[in-house]
Amino acid sequence: MLRTFLILLFCIRMEPQPDLWIESNYPQAPWENITLWCRSPSRISSKFLLLKDKTQMTWIRPSYKTFQVSFFLGALTESNTGLYRCCYWKETGWSKPSKVLELEAPGQLPKPIFWIQAETPPLPGCNVNILCHGWLQDLVFMLFKEGYAEPVDYQVPTGTMAIFSIDNMTPENEGVYICRTHIQMLPTLWSEPSNPLKLVVAGLYPKPTLTAYPGPMMAPGESLNLRCQGPIYGMTFALMKLEDLEKSFYHKKPIKNEAHFFFQSLKSQDSGHYLCFYYDGSYRGSLLSDILKIWVTDSFPKTRLLAQPSPVVQMGQNVSLRCQGQVDGVGLALYKKGEDKPLQLLDATSINDTKSFFLNNVTYSDSGIYSCHYLLPWKTSIKMATHNSVELVVVDKPPKPTLSAWPSTVFKLGKAITLQCRVSHPVLEFSLEWEEKEKFQKFSADGDFIITNVEGKGIGTYSCSYRVEAHPNIWSHRSEPLKLMGPAGFLTWNYVLNEAIRLSLIVQLVALLVVVLWIRWKCRRLRIREAWLLGTAQGVTMLFIITALLCCVSFAGLCNGVLIEETEIIMPTPKPELWAETNFPLAPWKNLTLWCRSPSGSTKEFVLLKDGTGWIATRPASEQVRAAFPLGALTQSHTGSYHCHSWEEMAVSEPSEVLELVGTDILPKPVISAAPPVWGRELQIRCKGWLAGMSFALYKEGEQEPVQQLGAVGREAFFTIQRMEDKDEGNYSCRMHTEKRPFKWSEPSEPLELVIKEMYSKPFFKTLTSPVVTPGARVTFNCSTPHQHMTFILYKDGNEIAASDRSWANPGATTANFVIDSVGIGDGGNYSCRYYDFAIWSEPSDPVELVVTEFYPKPTLLAQPGPVVLPGKNVTLRCQGIFQGMRFALLQEGTQAPIQFQSASGNSADFLLHTVSTGDSGNYSCIYYETTMSNRGSYLSMPLMIWVTDTFPKPWLFAVPSSVVAIGQNVTLWCQGPVHGVGYILHKEVGPTSMQLWGSTSNDGAFPITNISGASLGRYSCYYHPDWTSSIKIQPSNTLELIVTGLLPKPSLLVQPGPMVAPGENITLQCQGELPDSTFVLLKEGSQEPLEQQRPNGYRADFWMPVVRGEDSGIYSCVYYLDSAPLAASNHSDSLEIWVTDKPPKPSLAAWPSTVFQLGKDITLQCRGPLPGVEFVLEQEGEEAPQQFSEDGDFIINNMEGKGIGNYSCSYRLQAFPDIWSEPSDSLELVGAAGPAAQECTVGNIVRSSLIVVVVVALGVVLAIEWKKWPRLRTRGSETDGRDQTIVLEECNQEGEPDTTTNSPSSTSQGISVELPVPI
Repeated sequence: MLRTFLILLFCIRMEPQPDLWIESNYPQAPWENITLWCRSPSRISSKFLLLKDKTQMTWIRPSYKTFQVSFFLGALTESNTGLYRCCYWKETGWSKPSKVLELEAPGQLPKPIFWIQAETPPLPGCNVNILCHGWLQDLVFMLFKEGYAEPVDYQVPTGTMAIFSIDNMTPENEGVYICRTHIQMLPTLWSEPSNPLKLVVAGLYPKPTLTAYPGPMMAPGESLNLRCQGPIYGMTFALMKLEDLEKSFYHKKPIKNEAHFFFQSLKSQDSGHYLCFYYDGSYRGSLLSDILKIWVTDSFPKTRLLAQPSPVVQMGQNVSLRCQGQVDGVGLALYKKGEDKPLQLLDATSINDTKSFFLNNVTYSDSGIYSCHYLLPWKTSIKMATHNSVELVVVDKPPKPTLSAWPSTVFKLGKAITLQCRVSHPVLEFSLEWEEKEKFQKFSADGDFIITNVEGKGIGTYSCSYRVEAHPNIWSHRSEPLKLMGPAGFLTWNYVLNEAIRLSLIVQLVALLVVVLWIRWKCRRLRIREAWLLGTAQGVTMLFIITALLCCVSFAGLCNGVLIEETEIIMPTPKPELWAETNFPLAPWKNLTLWCRSPSGSTKEFVLLKDGTGWIATRPASEQVRAAFPLGALTQSHTGSYHCHSWEEMAVSEPSEVLELVGTDILPKPVISAAPPVWGRELQIRCKGWLAGMSFALYKEGEQEPVQQLGAVGREAFFTIQRMEDKDEGNYSCRMHTEKRPFKWSEPSEPLELVIKEMYSKPFFKTLTSPVVTPGARVTFNCSTPHQHMTFILYKDGNEIAASDRSWANPGATTANFVIDSVGIGDGGNYSCRYYDFAIWSEPSDPVELVVTEFYPKPTLLAQPGPVVLPGKNVTLRCQGIFQGMRFALLQEGTQAPIQFQSASGNSADFLLHTVSTGDSGNYSCIYYETTMSNRGSYLSMPLMIWVTDTFPKPWLFAVPSSVVAIGQNVTLWCQGPVHGVGYILHKEVGPTSMQLWGSTSNDGAFPITNISGASLGRYSCYYHPDWTSSIKIQPSNTLELIVTGLLPKPSLLVQPGPMVAPGENITLQCQGELPDSTFVLLKEGSQEPLEQQRPNGYRADFWMPVVRGEDSGIYSCVYYLDSAPLAASNHSDSLEIWVTDKPPKPSLAAWPSTVFQLGKDITLQCRGPLPGVEFVLEQEGEEAPQQFSEDGDFIINNMEGKGIGNYSCSYRLQAFPDIWSEPSDSLELVGAAGPAAQECTVGNIVRSSLIVVVVVALGVVLAIEWKKWPRLRTRGSETDGRDQTIVLEECNQEGEPDTTTNSPSSTSQGISVELPVPI
């Protein structure tokens, strides 16, 4: 059947499609031998796919990437007829299919396809191209118009497609067109007509309006009505989707002056941009309506909320909250955390361009966390996505920032510390204060403050504050103070002082001991009455001895701290590199520019000096941390020695190597260097020049001709002596010259003397951790040798930077550890070590490349042909960087050092793993770094897992949220496996042995299935889908049965013996259905797959669960499906909750109407539990026997004679298990009311309490009186000891005093006092 397309003329760029055409070596009968060709439009590809009737597929994997491939069909038969399309593989997946090629019965040409391409907007006067694709080459193309017998145009192109042009489109050109083809040599053999094409010229009528009901944003499965309304009655309306014009095109007859386009069940592919127009019977069209965007999604796009001018606002000021989202035409609502209703609303008609909510004259109550949501005037089931929020802070001052120090809070010698003041919102300016100096203040726009420690003046306590642009006169609260401490260099001076103090204390200790011995010797000559002198002297002496010991211990601890601190390497500021560039390679002195570059990222500027003192110029550092110093044409005034320095904050680097300009037509003198020569070993002599593109020559003293010559290899050259012998000793020098004749030579370098000396063997040198480190990490270099009592030297890039000391050696003088406590970007480089004793040195150790990462962006690591490799095969790991001329390193997880290094001239390096074995399996990553500037490296690439096996690991297929899905819901099938970087393909079982491709491939393993129906159920499995050719076996995953519920009546689910059971017992779940010949499925809430399936003979399935445990507790349900309709299941049964516990869960106890008794009123205690069919019991605290039993849990309590007051609890037992009681509920207290009876009781208690108090007070008074009399009575009636005599003596003395009266009988009778001897 012919399909009619209505195509509107307008210009739009479509996604490129592959081309599909036919070739045949039988031009007069092409159906005798047919080959289909597929070509990608713009890129090469490694895979092509041919589809027939949307189901059958043929793969083509060319041996190399190409633009086109062929599919041989041979003679056309009935089995070959059908609809063909092709695709090609690109980085993001399969391309869009080609246009459909329809092969009909033999003896007929394929029907051409017909479409339109506009070059100008859809208005009168537009230039139109009508394209006709005939599938074969060398065909005659005819263009026909409805109403005309003869063709209006014809063409004979060289390819498979003809282009018919219509210039200056007018209403006369409107109408219905078709296209036909025939073979040139057989004019009578015509193809069928193409599908008719209606041309409509837009712009003759006013544009209509397009609206969506209920709204432009709907969920999948919901219905949508698009209404196109125009001002003229009786027109035909057309709706089209811009993303797919050919398929998504609809036209309808009007209802008066409008038409409605219905979408009954929306799908995600219905999302897009829609517009409409209308036209009359003569195909005269209107202008296009405004574009309407339709969203079909499960959740809203995330909104973003911004506070302007700042989220920190001063009280009384105004602030606007701007809401940004991707959806237009809907309202917005502002919410505050903690409040259910929106604070402000903006409907779709009132939203202006700013989409802002305004808060005026803010107060402390406006502080909080705000978010904005979409406000829809229509109902939809779309889920609200998470929204970012903004915290609004209303303060009299902005909140305090945070202050941190990088790399640490301890100064290193020659190093500065960067203090970083940070806050989460935009800031106008930061300020740094120093507590030790009131007038000290620094300002910064980015919050970074560089502090140096020249002469120890950087040590102290710092804090920072800031101000915002909205309130420039208000500074924030200060940050928490941060203390900076001094470096190891200052502690070394303290060490000298501590040693002196400790020595003086030892001398004092010896002197005090001598004093003690002298006092002991003199003791015999002292008199006894002068013994206090000896005791005093001994006490003072021992006090000084103890004080001296404590001081020695404390200072020893301080000294030990100094020794530990000295083990750290004091890294100098890295010296820069100096070189020259010229645009006159044959005569460089005509225009020379000196360049200075630093490896330190904190360099601020560069300084160029001449002859060691002359200050030439200063240049700021660029982004590449370098600066240029143009000299122009050299003159005699330019001759001299040049070097440069890099400046950091209050710190100057070491000088660069000296560049010497000799004369106006002589090249700069190079620099020669070499490692100490070793007899019989290879030696490299380095000649460093100053200009790129020069050639080098090595000379030996006493010989006229050069010993070696090297071509242009950059700014330096390495001459190699393969085997160093006695004859190779002598003085060497090097020169450089221009590449082309006549050569222009440089001055010879300074001579280098090579003398073979006796040497120890080279030491063993390594890092205790990986040499690839991040900034701030701690690195320890270990240099060891079998010889004892050696001194060790550490080198970086050939320069000595540290020497060992006995305090550094661990565990003796045979090894030394050099520590960089906190690595900086400039600390990377090539490190080595040597050792010596007196006059004999060792050979240099093998170098260790220390790479400091996180300076450049991370590379990508790919495996070729793929990450899964057969044992014994080779695999290439390609590390792709961004910059050229870098050095690459390959790392394997579990190894300390990189396993391979490689320098590359381009931006990538290939690492070959040769003849791999299972031991080569693991995670690999790579980095790249520059070798000229302190080995500054990139971030590590993402790890790549390499599998060495003959079989792919088996993937696992599971469903989210569950494999049992209700009809109409959505489910995602996930195929996951341990191999990453490999796609997946999903298969569905359609028969006993056949498998069908379901959907397309997936790179992440997700296969979503929306709007589940009966057609979706079935058995699924998945496979890895590698993007390379390999003989590795691919295993299928587990088989997943997708069960669709809601198609049969629901069953019932019971449990025997009951829903509560003790651990270790057995239970049986009985699922009862309504239809015979059914399979029953047991489900548990939270489980993605069914627990068990049974096929019983009757209507019921018994699921036996032996020896249940606590994890078997949960909510269960079941479904069933018929054998005649597998996996088309019933509705879920009612949920059944199972409890596996020794004791049932405790119930709850409540009182109604309250816990306070009212006079004459009862209280009902309500005990409630989670299980049915139970008996409740109520207990009162203090009562041995239970008070009441109840089946409904209600207990009525009265308060006769106050017996109802007290603490109550309840428990329950199942009627099926009368011996198992639950845990008691929480205790509930009932109290009495304050009525007349309570008042009477209160009065009685007060009387009783008062009486008790009176008795206790009276008893106390009597006891006090008796206690006072007791000593006298005791003296009279007994013989007194010394203590009693003392008491009597005191009493008698009191009686003998004048004006003193007493009632004592003894004083009355005798009238005298008794004097007794009192012992002292």
